[in-house]
Amino acid sequence: MKRRNSIRKLSIIGILGALAFVLMLLSFTIVGPYKLDFSEIPVMIGAFAYGPIVGVTIEAIKILLDIILGGPSDTAYVGELANFLIGVSFVVPASFIYFKHKTKKQAIIGLAVGTVVMVITGVLLNIYLLLPLYAKLYFGMSLDALLAFYGFDSLFKFIVITTIPFNLLKAGANSIILLLIYKRVSVVLKSKDSEDFE
Repeated sequence: MKRRNSIRKLSIIGILGALAFVLMLLSFTIVGPYKLDFSEIPVMIGAFAYGPIVGVTIEAIKILLDIILGGPSDTAYVGELANFLIGVSFVVPASFIYFKHKTKKQAIIGLAVGTVVMVITGVLLNIYLLLPLYAKLYFGMSLDALLAFYGFDSLFKFIVITTIPFNLLKAGANSIILLLIYKRVSVVLKSKDSEDFE
């Protein structure tokens, strides 16, 4: 029985990773280099059902599948790195808070905290790692030149006008959809999860 449950869990993790990959492929550009997708929903479903480590695992599966099957990267793989790091910053705190007491209130608190952590992480990573790396590897230009390319004369304006609103939108959209569907999905994943969101 224990072995069967382990195999079932691994199968679910694989399926959720593949679904997250497909949803990542369906991304669309919102502003500048930022693309909106709903790939965090399967990741969060797994993380809510089985814990933060499983969430990180599904996030990694999603990115690996994208690198292997998604064709040439249109961001010199900086986008994939950003998706993984910022996704993890959302999934881990949200699922950690929810997993202790599986109630709808804890889910909302977890998602709210995850959103705040994601926004802060997104700002810091974009300033110190992602944007400079993207400018250098993909465009072969300086960060200032990249900002000018997108119509901004300062990094501060770019962060305030694009990065922060984008991450709020992405976290908010994924959170709302998750809250709407998780109760039903969790029953399928694990029978004991039928008590979730009471």
